[in-house]
Amino acid sequence: MPLAFASLKFIWWLLLGVLLIGFAVTDGFDLGVGMLLPFVGRTDSERRVAINAVGPVWEGNQVWLILGGGAIFAAWPLLYAASFSGFYLAMLLVLAALILRPVGFKFRSKLPGAAWRSTWDWALFVGGFVPSLVFGIAMGNLLLGVPFSYDRYLRAAYGFGFFDLFAPYAVLAGVVSVAMLATHGAAYLAIKTDGAVAQRSRSIGRMTGLVWCGSLLIAGIWLARSDLGYAILSGAAPGGAPDPLAKTVVRASGAWLTNYQRWPALWLVPAAAVLCPLLTVALTRMRRAGLAFVASAVGIAGTIGSVGVSLFPFLMPSSSDLSSSLTVWDASSSPRTLGIMLIAVCIFMPIVLGYTAWVYRVLRGPVTVSQIESNANTAY
Repeated sequence: MPLAFASLKFIWWLLLGVLLIGFAVTDGFDLGVGMLLPFVGRTDSERRVAINAVGPVWEGNQVWLILGGGAIFAAWPLLYAASFSGFYLAMLLVLAALILRPVGFKFRSKLPGAAWRSTWDWALFVGGFVPSLVFGIAMGNLLLGVPFSYDRYLRAAYGFGFFDLFAPYAVLAGVVSVAMLATHGAAYLAIKTDGAVAQRSRSIGRMTGLVWCGSLLIAGIWLARSDLGYAILSGAAPGGAPDPLAKTVVRASGAWLTNYQRWPALWLVPAAAVLCPLLTVALTRMRRAGLAFVASAVGIAGTIGSVGVSLFPFLMPSSSDLSSSLTVWDASSSPRTLGIMLIAVCIFMPIVLGYTAWVYRVLRGPVTVSQIESNANTAY
């Protein structure tokens, strides 16, 4: 029996969240390690330890980013068009920063000079820091609302520039993102390294974990006490045809808390987002690296999930033309497209997860300075 159109839309909203969380949990620690590289390693060998901790897996982890972009393109074409066009310069900045990672990994060890290698170390820092910051700022702008509109032919117009994205609340969301992924990267290095690198990672992770928790609390309180929020007044039918102009949207103070008030069990999501960073800090202090990494991953899921639950059913609210806001109900592809994609996900997602688990099992164990020095010509 085929699923109802409304059910397919909701399932793909959940799957989009899963893909975003998968990217943040896996490629997130790669970005975190890049940010921490100049600080956890004081010698060339120590920095090579950190690089080789993620060297075998970082390319595979980026599959989640590709899957997320592909899912948005196929399942939510209006969202894809609006976000990739409106945030075009921000996307280019992220792309340029991400390009620095493979170039940095490959080029750093080509020459032995300290200046050469230090330059690429800082390039890897930029490759980790900039995407983390921009992704967080993008999330913050979604909660603020993005100034865009559609005409009757669904041609989009954008009323903002690149620097308009750096509103105070959006920058705070960027701080949350940077601290979150730095903590996750530190937790990963505590598992995959030993000695001085692991010790510095634990120390940095405790500080960034507290920043993550504190900035997230401030962002949540700011959101709850401000007049931010949008609500659908009429016209958005869950099973209706995609037409973002067929609804009426109003600004409503506290609207981003509506879903939590309607289903109180959802408060567990932001609770995990706030408490897990503190749990990560505590477990790191106890030198329970594996559990600290798991707690960090759950905290990431809670942080991203909190944004999704707050926004639902909005995908990209418009602050300049409220009725142009994109929602789960009016920005999706056709039922056939969503159904075929769901079948593909059911077939290929277990394969991806199984292969990923196998790779991490094969590559388990710490990377040490002695290993790097004994494989100087083959390691990064």
